[in-house]
Amino acid sequence: PRTRAQVLTEALPYLRRYAGKTLVIKYGGAAMVDETLKQSVMQDVVLMHYVGLCPVLVHGGGPEITEAMKKTGKEPTFINGLRQTDQETVEIVEMVLAGKINKGIVSLLQRQGGKAVGLSGKDGDLIEARRMRPHGVDIGYVGEITAINPELLQILAREGYIPVISSVTVGPDGETLNIN
Repeated sequence: PRTRAQVLTEALPYLRRYAGKTLVIKYGGAAMVDETLKQSVMQDVVLMHYVGLCPVLVHGGGPEITEAMKKTGKEPTFINGLRQTDQETVEIVEMVLAGKINKGIVSLLQRQGGKAVGLSGKDGDLIEARRMRPHGVDIGYVGEITAINPELLQILAREGYIPVISSVTVGPDGETLNIN
């Protein structure tokens, strides 16, 4: 088996090439459920940070949202793979994503030696979005991104923080939107 030193030596050309660059990581699925895989991902993100990359972790949390919905007696509905999101559901989504999951990831990164900050798309108008209507179908408070305002991320990166972003934001009329 390859040693860590061999892996790092092989990675050196890429580390040189991407030093100081922002790397957006979509974190979801099995990597959020399997404890061993979760620890490995957090170690990798902190390592990226320490070798000069600027990782930004964007996470979902579909299974935990579904679990929270069921605890309140709501059954999730999906249309073409997208969660139909009424007012009550978007409140659950925000609570689970921007609260429980986001802060849990921040804690894991910090236990690995990183400095992390949890955000949602609402913070600093980070993510601008409008309601998504796939094929003209209204699926509720589901958003599609129209713009990213990276200023806050740039400030955090400059100060040595790893931003952890939940996929919840606000629409043009002040409504909370879930970004799938």
